[in-house]
Parts: sequence; structure tokens; C-alpha cells
Amino acid sequence: MNSPLIFSTAAYAYLAQQIADASGWELGSVFRQSFPDGEHYHRIETSAADRDVVLVGGTVTERDTLELYDLACGMVAEGAFRLRLVIPFFGYSTMERAVRAGEIVTAKNRARLLSSIPTASRGTQVFMLDLHVSTLAHYFEGGIRPVHVYGKPLVMAAARRLGGSDFVLACTDAGRAKWVESLANDLGVAAAFVYKRRTDGESTEITGVSAQVAGKRVVIYDDMIRTGGSLINAAIAYRDAGAASIDAIATHGVLPGDSAQKIRATGLFGQIVVTNSHPRAVALADDFVKVESVAPLLVSHLQ
Repeated sequence: MNSPLIFSTAAYAYLAQQIADASGWELGSVFRQSFPDGEHYHRIETSAADRDVVLVGGTVTERDTLELYDLACGMVAEGAFRLRLVIPFFGYSTMERAVRAGEIVTAKNRARLLSSIPTASRGTQVFMLDLHVSTLAHYFEGGIRPVHVYGKPLVMAAARRLGGSDFVLACTDAGRAKWVESLANDLGVAAAFVYKRRTDGESTEITGVSAQVAGKRVVIYDDMIRTGGSLINAAIAYRDAGAASIDAIATHGVLPGDSAQKIRATGLFGQIVVTNSHPRAVALADDFVKVESVAPLLVSHLQ
């Protein structure tokens, strides 16, 4: 059987290359062109016929989502006998469920869209990394089989580098407490989280910290950092409770606009460690935003 053939959307070319380097698998080529009216042209230059195809792409924008969909459909039409979609970042977590009447559950609709990709003769799978809400995997329908890849090994290694042998693993709110407690137990360290009280429909305030952090190194973990507001508020609470130092880890560094600069400007953090699951994190990598590759982890699940 031929080894897998790796393709990617334009935004994830860096990760496809790293997966190819880590695995020794062939990297496929796609020709792209954009027309003045906004239409996009794609041509698969490396034949996918009778190949085990791995297609890497995330839902970072609607355009990226549609490119992933178009390429996947094209590869099955070309005769790929197996298709494995690797989605390092599955967005739309803001709208993963409806709370008010009339709200559109965008995450479910995008999963349905990807579920309509024709099924390859030997099956289609979708691999997703550290979903914000694990139930998102159940939104996929039909013949596509979702696989939730956990970034725990990467998070634990980063926490050890930042915290050393004695630190507190913390989270931004009680909603992530079970996950952080599980990580802390595996690391053999204490876990902490902050208590929040909603002050109105838009705002919350922190009322306390669950564990003794005075004089301790604190490493905050969250699955995703967007603007960093929750992260900053939690760090203030840990600092006020006496934390000796604070660092942060997140699987997904979305960090739109000047979010990274604002987090750095607070002076609360020594470093932020994220993975390269999102292209924005790769673009921001520097001495403050440290970026770890998820390629070896993904290859271990694809082999």
C-alpha cells in the first residue's frame, strides 16, 4: 500500500510540511488562483487517485472552511481511496449551542457541511485537536467518523518547562476545572481555579481563588486564548493571591488584532506557550509567544 499523500489548504501549508517532515510521507501540490470577482480556482496537481489522502486545514475563516470542503470533495472525486481531514482548529465555538430563540448553531451547520463531503471508498475521518466543547464531534453526520485528538502530552511538557517541579496548574474559570484537575493529577501538582460572579448580562467579576498560590509559580491552562480578557482577569486574581510568577499555556492561540501585545503589556506573564494549530499563533511567534508544533502528535494518530 502506498504511504499517505498530504495536502493542505493555503493557510496550513506550514503544518502540512511539518507533518511530511515528521512522517516521511509525500507532500502533494495544489494550484490556486483568485479572480477579480472573488471567485477561487483550485487544481490538484499531484494525483490523489488510489491514494490514502491526508488533508490539513482549519476553519480559521469562512474562506478557509470552504477551501477545505472544496479540496476534500475534489480529492474523493479524483479517486482517493481513503480521506482523513485534519482540522487542528475547529472554530465556531462561540455558537456551539443555542441559548436564545432564533440563534443559529453555526458549529453544527459547519459540521453538517463537512459531513456532506462524499465518502471515500475506504472511509472518511476527521481529526480535531482539543475541541473547546467535546460534544462538537457529535455534530458530524453520515459516513464521516470524527476523532478527537487531545493535546495533553504537549500541554504537560510545556507546563513542566514553565513550572519546574513545584507549581500550581490553574485555569481561568471553574468551567475548565475538571480538565485542569486531571492534568494536575497527572503532573503531580496542585490545581487551582477562580470563582466568578456575574454582575450583569455582559460582565463577571472574580470573587476568589480555590487554592493556596502564595509564593508559588502558577501556570494557567486554557484550551484557547482569543482576546485574552478571561486570561488577564484570572492572572490578576492569582497575582493578588500572592503568586510568585505566572505563565500561560493554550492549545489554540487565536489572538486577533493586538491581543498578544495587550496581554504582554499587562506585565502579568513571563511567557505564553501555544501550539501551531492556528496560523495566527505562527505569525506572532516571538520571545513572549512561544509556539510548539502539533505535527508529531498528529502523525502519531495518523500512522
